[in-house]
Amino acid sequence: MTSIRSYRPEDRSAMFDICLKTAKAGTDATGVFSDDDLWGLLFAVPYVERHPDLAWIVEADDGRAIGYIVATDDTDEFERWFRDEWWPQFAARFPRPENPESPEEKMIEYGYRRGPGQNPNTGHYPAHLHIDLLPETQGQGLGRRLIETLFAELRRRGVKGLHLGMDPANKGAAAFYERLGMERLPAEAGGQSYGERFTTGE
Repeated sequence: MTSIRSYRPEDRSAMFDICLKTAKAGTDATGVFSDDDLWGLLFAVPYVERHPDLAWIVEADDGRAIGYIVATDDTDEFERWFRDEWWPQFAARFPRPENPESPEEKMIEYGYRRGPGQNPNTGHYPAHLHIDLLPETQGQGLGRRLIETLFAELRRRGVKGLHLGMDPANKGAAAFYERLGMERLPAEAGGQSYGERFTTGE
């Protein structure tokens, strides 16, 4: 029976794999970059390093991790930590490109550009999430259950709201967020964002 449970440190390697297998607008991105770990180092693993208490795993009946949701309850603080503590660990592995042109160089540059105060939605939507599910999880309501689990915890903490960004090419994800009733938010060119308010106070 597929189940949802809290993240455990031994799930770390599975986080890399799930992130990679879903990184190309929900499909497998293996081999897109010269180092497959780049996806996980940007979009999955730092969250469980910083906020293991805001990470849940979908576990198959054979014990495999086949999906996850990760989040931060304070985007600006998370991005400050990412800039100052997380990403510098990988400077030798991913040198900053002088003139980023290729998709891989632009993704590496994104890692260097991250920092607090960059997202216009954090005032009302200070939390953000990443959710990835392998194809075998589809049609079981697991994405909704992961979202509901995270939202309940953020409400318990008194967080005002949450935003997320996504690749507009992932039409299935967009439809999923709209079915959940999340509202469309301003996004950078080439991106798409949704949000959910938990409290109405300022």
